[in-house]
Parts: sequence; C-alpha cells; structure tokens
Amino acid sequence: MPRAERQLGQSASTICAASQAGAPRGKARGVEAPYAKLEELEPGIARVLAHNPSAFTYYGTQTYLVGSGEVAVIDPGPDLPEHLDALEKAIGGRRVAAIMCTHTHRDHSPAARPLAERTGAQIIGCAALALETVGPRADASFDGDYRPDRELADGEAIEVDGERIIAVATPGHTSNHLCFAWRGALFSGDHVMGWSTTVVVPPDGDMAAYMQSLDKLRQRDDRVYYPAHGPPVDKPQQYVRHLVGHRIQREKQILRLVGEKPRAIPDIVANAYPGLDPRLVVAAGGSVLAHLLDLERRSLVEQQQDLWTAA
Repeated sequence: MPRAERQLGQSASTICAASQAGAPRGKARGVEAPYAKLEELEPGIARVLAHNPSAFTYYGTQTYLVGSGEVAVIDPGPDLPEHLDALEKAIGGRRVAAIMCTHTHRDHSPAARPLAERTGAQIIGCAALALETVGPRADASFDGDYRPDRELADGEAIEVDGERIIAVATPGHTSNHLCFAWRGALFSGDHVMGWSTTVVVPPDGDMAAYMQSLDKLRQRDDRVYYPAHGPPVDKPQQYVRHLVGHRIQREKQILRLVGEKPRAIPDIVANAYPGLDPRLVVAAGGSVLAHLLDLERRSLVEQQQDLWTAA
C-alpha cells in the first residue's frame, strides 16, 4: 500500500458526502424524510426515500421514478425489503424501461438486481466497479455484486415515454459515475448534492477528474438537479460555480498549510476542517489526499515519507 494511503487508516463503510462545513447550500430547497412513500416532485418525476440515513447519506438515498405510462428507476438504492416493497408499490404495475445506477456505492446500486427480478426490467447505466480503495475495508463502500445488462457511455440514451434519458459521464467521486438528463432535469447522483460537498477518495476517486466534470456540468443548461441525497438544486450553474470555488479555496488552504511546514494528512485535516464531525475525519482525509495527488501531478507539492511539503 502506498505511503499516502497508509496515512488514512480505516475508511468509512459508505463514502458519499463530506462535511457540511463550508459547503455552499444556499440554492437548494428543503427536504423532509417521508420514508417508503412516493412523492411527486414535478410531472413525470417522483421520489421514494430509502431508510438509510447517516452522516454520509443525509436522510437516505433518494430513488427517482422517471416517466408516467412507463418509468425508469434511477438509483434503486440499498437492498432493504421495505424499500423494495415501496418501489414496487410506486411502480404500480407499470412497465419499467430500465433500472439505472449513477455509480456502484452500496447505498445506490444493491437494490438493482432484486428490483429487476421483481419487475423483469434490465439494469442499464454505469459500468461495474468494485475496488479496494484507501485503507482496510475501504472496498466495503462498493457493490461488488452489481452487474449491468447494458452500460451507457457518455451521450448514450434510453427512451421512456418516448423521451430520452441521456447519460452524462461525470467521473471524479468514482470513475464510473454517471448523471442522467431528462426534460431539463439532471439526476446528479453523488456528483453534486444540495446538502454537502462530495467525497473524492483515491485511487478510484480523482480530484482532477471531479473538477473537470464540474466544469462540464457548468457549461450545460439544466434547470434543476435532483441528487441522490439532499434537496433539489434550483440554480445549478450558480451552485456548481460555488462548488468549484470551494474546491479551489480548499486547494489554496492545503498549499498554505504544507508551505508552512511538512505535514501528514491527519495534521492537514485537523487544521483545514476545524470542528469536523469525528465520523467524517477519514472521508475528509481521503479528499485531502485527492487534492494532494492532483497538486503533486502539477508539481506543486511533493511527498517525503508520510509528510507532504510544498515543491
């Protein structure tokens, strides 16, 4: 295991979101937690909230039903019997055009196969991915059983009610992350969330790719984002600009800290995230490592044993 990865120790079992501290949330609507109930958000888009709340998932994973006469199910969520029952009830006998996963963390994709067995639908969306990441048991965040019937590449689409749901490749949080666009709405998975910044944990999470994906979304004209966790984002381009600015400020902060003296990642986390929820310390360390690796590729920092310093 590389030295930088050893510094982080045991990873969280579900890696979705980072600390809310410093996250720009001003353009996101409020959300409640009506578990296992179908809620219409707008014509053709409804939500069922899974009962898996945590420091990483907010109130839980939001599974979206897209369409009216037939539906696509986006991010089926965890394999919880009550959630699967609620989804089956919400579908109400309609044809399921596809079960679509934005990525393969265990709060997003494990319900895909059992839901496919209940409905006869195909699993169409992100590629399979199950990796060990930083530290012991970090692979617990990935769904190793996920097997899509069809993978979607950037720009590929399926039809629901005669309208296309288009895949938008957004690597960064994970290398296989997709968003899905439909009628001006973007189902943003964990790439952009209204309640928190996103954890980017190497080696599969990549900060440079994440920033490029944010810029890709900034150039789009989506009218609203529906994330897998937290409230909708009503002014997405403005919100993405805030997220980019937040990451740039974090990068400058890390450069300042390692410019003062050589520092290990826990020392950087302690200084960059004062008052951080202890449950999120390891995840924050993962994002710091992602920044450092990106800065190292740009020859702005270098590693000396377990310490990082300005180049």
